Amino acid sequence: MSASYPAATAASLASDLRAGRRDPLDLVEECFARVAAVGDDAIFTETTRPRAEAEARAARERLRAGNPASLLDGVPIAWKDLFDLKGRTTTAASAVMRGRAPAARDAALVHAAMRAGMVTVGCVNMTEFAFSGIGINPHFGTPRNPNDAGVHRSPGGSSSGSGVVVAQGIVPISIGTDTGGSIRIPSAFNGVVGYKTSTGHFPMEGVFPLSPTLDTLGPLARSVEDCVLADAVLRGLPAPAAVAADPAALRFVVPDRVMFDDLDPAVAANFAATVDRLTAAGARVTRIALPQLTEVGEVIARHGILASIEAMAVHRDRMAGPEKAQIDPRVVKRIMMGAEVKAIDLIALTENRRRLIAEVNAAIGDAFLICPTTPTTAMPIGPLEADQEVFFRHNTRTLRNTALGNFLDWCGLSIPNGTDAAGMPTGFLISAPHGRDRALLSAGLGLETIIRG
Repeated sequence: MSASYPAATAASLASDLRAGRRDPLDLVEECFARVAAVGDDAIFTETTRPRAEAEARAARERLRAGNPASLLDGVPIAWKDLFDLKGRTTTAASAVMRGRAPAARDAALVHAAMRAGMVTVGCVNMTEFAFSGIGINPHFGTPRNPNDAGVHRSPGGSSSGSGVVVAQGIVPISIGTDTGGSIRIPSAFNGVVGYKTSTGHFPMEGVFPLSPTLDTLGPLARSVEDCVLADAVLRGLPAPAAVAADPAALRFVVPDRVMFDDLDPAVAANFAATVDRLTAAGARVTRIALPQLTEVGEVIARHGILASIEAMAVHRDRMAGPEKAQIDPRVVKRIMMGAEVKAIDLIALTENRRRLIAEVNAAIGDAFLICPTTPTTAMPIGPLEADQEVFFRHNTRTLRNTALGNFLDWCGLSIPNGTDAAGMPTGFLISAPHGRDRALLSAGLGLETIIRG
């Protein structure tokens, strides 16, 4: 990695900080200089320079005293605008939230980052109320995918700003949320690494919800190592628990249906090439029948979308009042899909979900499931903004593979594995049953170079 800030990983910056080769306040200055140089006003909903400078000064004192607070003391970080930051209003990138009272305290995970010495530079943009995989926002603007200088393409959603702020080299780590793919999709579209944790892995206190059953938190970063370091310091660990796995000790399964339907040619080709590299490195890859993946879609069609049902519970007063007219109609439509679901259907949905999780976990065993993160690369924004039917068709397709992982309660890691002819990144998704986060990160550490090719 180059020593210049935009190309630096969190790991390399942290090493330079501890060795005295870099200064936390200089990093803050470089961060905001990079914001100005990029010139995309839609990346941040708000920057927090005074806080960043104060935290950087404190980090400088600790580092000079040889007493760092963690392995990432002094490293800049950004937060999706669902996380409470003390003294500012959490907007969830919605115009109707701007009048809310400022947060009385930091979200639990923000507080953990502060205790670890990480430097908060601001809150980044997102799909309004976190409800789309595309990343369009009519209130705060839509961040530009940095991989195409000529065409405004989707940054992925809902953690759009989190993907772009890392891809643009402004910060090495940004924390997003994932309910149907909202970490993994922007990671794939922007060409960065994204780690969706198991539900309950991180505390949700102080995070505005979309679907409490499905919501998870996690980092978007420049490398798997950065995700591992972020995971460790945010959980208060003195060192990471994950260590690089031997590829020859790993077993992977490729499902026989759903996840490989209607792939862009480059997505299919890059996935196949990645599997070839894995097998050449000694990993065992087998194809298995997973009829449950088809059944997930059938269960949802019969009984309703869990995220919409729970989002309706969160936003029921807004959907019944004048604020509804001020919310992106694409978001309103998805929330309202949960309005008429009967209690008996919610019970049936929950029971079937529990059964399908158990059946799929038994079929996967101690292997990891692999598939393309998204069936397509980032598409131009113009047609999606112009036509709701086009938007919803692309949104459903974009979310397909990742949302299956949320429904089935997996953790997941998306790693870049190539580009298409236009230079747009593709992502390779490794998933594991709930609670296998350490094994997942160890696999990612051992395979990242192979996956990237």
